[in-house]
Amino acid sequence: MSKHVIVGMGPIGSAATRLLAARGEEVVLVSRSGAGPAAAGLAELPGVRSVRLDATDAAALGELAAGAAVLYNCANPAYHRWATDWPPLAAALLAAAECSGAVLATVGNLYGYGAVAAPMTEDTPLNPNSVKGQVRARMWEDALALHRAGRIRTTEIRSSDYIGPHAESPLGARVVPRLLAGRGIQVLRSADTTHSWTYTEDAARLLVTVGGEERAWGRAWHVPSNPPRTQREAVADLAEAAGVAPVRVGEIPAVMLAALGLVNPTVRALREVAYQLERPFVMDSGAATAAFGLKPTPWTEVLSATADSYRTPAAHR
Repeated sequence: MSKHVIVGMGPIGSAATRLLAARGEEVVLVSRSGAGPAAAGLAELPGVRSVRLDATDAAALGELAAGAAVLYNCANPAYHRWATDWPPLAAALLAAAECSGAVLATVGNLYGYGAVAAPMTEDTPLNPNSVKGQVRARMWEDALALHRAGRIRTTEIRSSDYIGPHAESPLGARVVPRLLAGRGIQVLRSADTTHSWTYTEDAARLLVTVGGEERAWGRAWHVPSNPPRTQREAVADLAEAAGVAPVRVGEIPAVMLAALGLVNPTVRALREVAYQLERPFVMDSGAATAAFGLKPTPWTEVLSATADSYRTPAAHR
């Protein structure tokens, strides 16, 4: 049994916890309240315990991570606060990894690549065109510099927009409940440009794999994901998987988004990354499949799990 420390109990951290517990590992969950595991349905898993801790406290986090095989960064600061909240948290995670010797395995995304004209691979240069992209690129560059200096061991997984139970996603809470109720849907930006979607469970599988694989360290990996689908196609696929009639799919008018942005900081923060839903946004994930034999969960299973998670209020946490 090895010790694993997970910072963040969203869909990826929760799924990683279940995978590690099923393997018989010791899992320590870190949150500010210490109450997250019960809410996430993790409290009864064998070998899992929670700790109340501010993860920006590098000394305390490093002490907690002592003896751990892997320290997982599954945190997710408020979307509109990345520029202020990520730097101190990322610095604390680096310091904790260095003093504890734990491998730092980070849940990343594609923002650092910026707007590109071809499918993104792990060799696509980091060239962010947004503040959020700059934050994520700097996090990886800092971690990689320490890895190359021999001070830490690190790796990162990168996903496109998530799909899955409880995932914050353009195909999440704004879409699925309306679909199940037979109501029309307005999607963000373009309904008809191709887009990669990453299943949260597949992200967790790759995360726990690369954290424990020495050959995975020192580089980033794209999460195995199904072929891209437009938002219109994905909504139709969700309807079919849920066994409901197709619904009308439109686009939220730009003027409405601008008005919402005046009062909603999350909507306002979407402006700088709107390109991701305005032009093809496609991720190539062949490297992880070739290296570790991991394949994406079949699309129909992803859709069914997503729809089912919204069927009752209790199921959607």
